[in-house]
Amino acid sequence: MSYLVTIGLEVHAQVKTATKMFCACRTSFGDSPNTHTCPVCLGMPGALPVLNGHAIEKTLLTGLMLDCGSPEISKWDRKNYFYPDMPKNYQTTQMDLPLCIGGGVPLYEHCYPTDARKSIATPDKVVRLNRIHLEEDVAKSTHLGSSSLIDFNRAGTPLMEIVTEPDIESGEEAFAYVRSLQMILQQGGVSDADMEKGQMRCDVNISLRKHASDPLGQKVELKNLNSISAIRRAIHFEIQRQTEELSAGIPQIQSTRRWDDDRGETQMMRTKEDAHDYRYFSCPDLLPIQTAPLLQIVRPLVPELPHQLAARFQHDLGVTAYDATVLSSDKHLAHYFEAVTAAAIPGKKVANFIINNLLGTLNERSLGISECPVSPDQLRRLLLLVENGVLAANQAKEVFTLLFDSPDQDPAAIADSLGFKPAAAGELEGLIEQIIAANPSEVAAVQAGNEKLLNFLTGQVMKAASTKPNPKQVTELLRARLL
Repeated sequence: MSYLVTIGLEVHAQVKTATKMFCACRTSFGDSPNTHTCPVCLGMPGALPVLNGHAIEKTLLTGLMLDCGSPEISKWDRKNYFYPDMPKNYQTTQMDLPLCIGGGVPLYEHCYPTDARKSIATPDKVVRLNRIHLEEDVAKSTHLGSSSLIDFNRAGTPLMEIVTEPDIESGEEAFAYVRSLQMILQQGGVSDADMEKGQMRCDVNISLRKHASDPLGQKVELKNLNSISAIRRAIHFEIQRQTEELSAGIPQIQSTRRWDDDRGETQMMRTKEDAHDYRYFSCPDLLPIQTAPLLQIVRPLVPELPHQLAARFQHDLGVTAYDATVLSSDKHLAHYFEAVTAAAIPGKKVANFIINNLLGTLNERSLGISECPVSPDQLRRLLLLVENGVLAANQAKEVFTLLFDSPDQDPAAIADSLGFKPAAAGELEGLIEQIIAANPSEVAAVQAGNEKLLNFLTGQVMKAASTKPNPKQVTELLRARLL
């Protein structure tokens, strides 16, 4: 028996700030445990919080990027619960008046899993958002069987919770949603959103029902999924689990489950948990915020989103839709591409070299574009040598390989050291005449229509030349001479 699947996501993304949400402790990753703490983020009695204005501004910027609205007044609340990662026994968060309301996240086609792109059910789908609220992150817990280790370096880090409406219908859409959102947050400089570093985590709410007219089924929440592939696999497992139980007449109960990545299955944590279980009440230590003045500050900071960048690259620089998608998927890559592009070099040629050569080399060396040793100016000068006929495409690849390992050198100097330079005036013409005279049968075949033999004649000229001229130039001279 088949069921309709309804999924909503709650994504927690750490906001990129120098200090924590309510204190001056430094935000960090990978430092020695419990070295960035103070009475506020340790929850000491009597310690009073102070708002981080940058975190609020970046959350509002996120709302603008995602077409959210904001209430005139946003306030802070306490969410009460007992757990070692929050020793004061409450989390400072937002309940009924969050910073951002509504909006949506577009699902970019290239953000779907590769094996699912040909069967996208709803192209150009936008997943509606319910809200974005700001809160403090909790400490990192490491469980060791009968004991637990707590690191409070992460406690108090500004954390956005981005909550969708129940618009997602499959693990593939959830995968695309998280990847698309990740790109947008990175594009705006709001969050690095690195799931491997715990900067972005996801809770999945999933329910099944027989018919669209039926009320939503009982919600099952999957907690703290920390990779995009795990989100997809956990949803597939949970759909199968609920389908089998419902088909066997076993009703679902509202519950929270965890994903065991090693076993590839979800496991029960606890049953039923609603907002009233947390006993929310307004935080007495923090004043409400007027959002209008802050929105005026951040509105000019809204960047081009990936789909807007892609459209401009296609329209203004003449790249293909695929190239535009790749180049706009990372803000550092987009900036690099634009910095290389010059009026003298067609954008398509720049895109080809970056995608086919530069990115491949970076992947081989396990480097990101921000770590590329070849500057945009150097790559532009290299591509100008190609555009001006000094280098062939294959020669440019050889020069680039050496340039990558010796980025302080000039591309023209490297080309010269390899012997890649134009022949002296008249030298090529003389060599061409010699090769034509020495290969009469091949010349006759070319003139009879077998143009493939031009490559043979080109090779003979290249061997005879004292330098390594552009083979394309040699071929064109032969073509002009014989055809």
